Amino acid sequence: MDYPDFPLPEDGCTTEIMPGVLWLRMALPFDLDHINLYLLEDTDGWFVVDTGLGTDATKAAWDTIFSNLEKPVKGVIVTHMHPDHIGLAGWITETFRVPLYMTNSEYYTARALLNVSQDSSRWNDREYFTRAGLEAETVERIVSSGKGFASVVSPIPLAYQRLRDGDVFTINGRRWEIMVGSGHSPEHACLFCHELHVLLSGDHILPQISPNIGVYSTEPEGNALKEYLSTLLPFLSLPESTLVLPAHNIPFMGLQERVNGLRYHHKRHLNALLQACQSPQSVVDCLPVMFARKLTGRNIVFAVAECLSHLNYLLFDNQVSRTINADGVYQYTTIDTLADDVDTGQPDMDFTTV
Repeated sequence: MDYPDFPLPEDGCTTEIMPGVLWLRMALPFDLDHINLYLLEDTDGWFVVDTGLGTDATKAAWDTIFSNLEKPVKGVIVTHMHPDHIGLAGWITETFRVPLYMTNSEYYTARALLNVSQDSSRWNDREYFTRAGLEAETVERIVSSGKGFASVVSPIPLAYQRLRDGDVFTINGRRWEIMVGSGHSPEHACLFCHELHVLLSGDHILPQISPNIGVYSTEPEGNALKEYLSTLLPFLSLPESTLVLPAHNIPFMGLQERVNGLRYHHKRHLNALLQACQSPQSVVDCLPVMFARKLTGRNIVFAVAECLSHLNYLLFDNQVSRTINADGVYQYTTIDTLADDVDTGQPDMDFTTV
């Protein structure tokens, strides 16, 4: 993989990747402390690609950016509904009275999360974490923590323009094709420019960390990892000269190597879990198999979801069985010994999952 020497965008400033494609960064209050956002220039305005969290600090940064643009904003494209991507989509579209472009599943999932009552029953969440093997005190702390999606996402428009896999935007005479990936989120939109050989990959393909591929309490029987691995494959057909502009870390080249590395990473975890589950194991028992670092705070939630996505993959592929013990905890036991091999030619690597 190769990392072109683009200057890292400073606060309130942009870096020109090439004429008509600008890179900017917004701060995040997490371990991963930034998100990359992009501006695409059309003949009569700019398209914003992802927006950052819905905070006053991010609004102030955008105000600085907008004041330096010689053309107005003409649309907001959101790759997926996670708060760091959709957080200010409503504010920007309202400010400029422009359309919001999203895939169907991402838009309506965001609408649903914004409308969840804080008084809603949380028994599904409690059962989910109990089934994973967390202690009752930890379960209550997780379920009771956080202010929710709406605390960092501005109200989104009541109308949107739908993106579909294979749709093509024409921006300044260039074709930007929508490529949909699943697993990290329901219907994540990436954008590939045929003329420029540029891919805006969002969180679907990241250069130095792997996106969180999780099964959460909203869909505990989901098979997110299968969806993710299958929707990685179309990206192998893009040109080797493709420049990837990700939502985190820095732009890179070597897309095929990275896709195969991500496939290898997940298959390695699957095989490690099969080895660990030679005797019955809970999700919590399996966490050290996948994560060498100490897990604290909200990272436990992400780690449980990631581990469960791998165990569900094996369960639905009939490589492990699942029972429930007297404490209401799922136990997973290996049926086969090894997951299907993936020959990527890649060395074993250390990854951080976010």
